[in-house]
Amino acid sequence: MDSRTPTSPTVRESFLHCERIAKKHYENFPVASLAVPRNLRPYVWAVYAFARAADDFADEGTGPPAGRLQALDSWERQLDDALAGRPGGAVFVALAETVARTSIPVQLLRDLLTAFRMDVTTPRHQTFDDLLGYCRYSAHPVGRIVLHLFGATSAATVDRSDDVCTALQLTNFWQDIAVDLKKDRVYLPLDDLRRFGYTETDLRASAIDARFRGLMRFEVDRTRALFLRGRPLVGMVRGRLRFELDLIWRGGVAILDAIERSGYDVFRSRPVVGRADRLRILTAAIVSGRT
Repeated sequence: MDSRTPTSPTVRESFLHCERIAKKHYENFPVASLAVPRNLRPYVWAVYAFARAADDFADEGTGPPAGRLQALDSWERQLDDALAGRPGGAVFVALAETVARTSIPVQLLRDLLTAFRMDVTTPRHQTFDDLLGYCRYSAHPVGRIVLHLFGATSAATVDRSDDVCTALQLTNFWQDIAVDLKKDRVYLPLDDLRRFGYTETDLRASAIDARFRGLMRFEVDRTRALFLRGRPLVGMVRGRLRFELDLIWRGGVAILDAIERSGYDVFRSRPVVGRADRLRILTAAIVSGRT
């Protein structure tokens, strides 16, 4: 029996709606590339649209934290309704269909919501371990969902995926220090700032000196170590997933390289992977896939 109301969008309309959301933010959404089989793309779009909206709630400008948390709570209630057969709106029609067809563990979706709540309530992290705890909710679910869609979940692949996804999340933090600071978020662990004698006041002044370069070199080096620990994941899977993960892994490492090349100046311009780098990464991934 169709649980949709007469005014609800169809499943096809809902997936198309999620596709438009994903493609609008395509720069930050490499997982839905052409390397993902056509039959899986709608499910990836649905998960992305769900997470994108929740992220927007958490980032509601100068809105009071209580209001942003209420919006996230409401979003989770809509998730509950969708899973109970009462999806409201295109995102949840598509997401309910995705869960029904793929059996994605729903806890992974709830973990993402936990991360967005932490964005509201915990704009600073005392230690690196605290930051890794945040990544458990913000980064790990993404990789685990992708592995689940491809039927590639095992203890080994999940562990290495967690490494890669954490490294990607940390790379994004170091790349977007200036962007996050405007949202009053500092992902550099406070213990690390103290270790290098650098303060939040220095951060707000965009002070790039030996202290900041030492701090950033330290963070980039241990992020690179996580990428290296996760690298075996690429060899554990096959086909399009292997190619996709290889591209993502190489792209993340290339951003770390760009941060280093900039002299760790993440304030004047955001370190990105240029066109020549993207071509090099694509070529390397193609060559690697043939060996």
